[in-house]
Amino acid sequence: MKTTRPTLRIAAVLTLLAAGTTMAAAPASAQAGDAVKGKATFAKCMICHAVEPGKNKLGPTLSGVVGRKAGTVPGYAYSAAMKAIGLTWTPAVLDKYLASPRAVVPGTKMIFAGLPAPADRANVIAYLGNPAAVK
Repeated sequence: MKTTRPTLRIAAVLTLLAAGTTMAAAPASAQAGDAVKGKATFAKCMICHAVEPGKNKLGPTLSGVVGRKAGTVPGYAYSAAMKAIGLTWTPAVLDKYLASPRAVVPGTKMIFAGLPAPADRANVIAYLGNPAAVK
């Protein structure tokens, strides 16, 4: 049975709703992140991701990820699930995704299990908001 794009989107929205996510506002933890600490935590992500524009690795560049539509970095071969999900990477959505990538986007190519600590997620999101500002 072939899964259609609307079905994938509905499944993702239901997953987010079941997890208690509202996409309208960022959780307090995402708003209070420390970008310097986020850069340190992001070191474990650098095996697969870069923050420089146009630098895709095993995963897509995360330059400009906050506010970007999922699955849209040019030159990166996304999974069908990521291309079809229809999410925008707001801080709230990033928080849920970083907690459990496969729960938010079933079928994602990302093999990382997630960041269980809310403070780590908030810090990484703060860093990704403007990585060039953190030396």
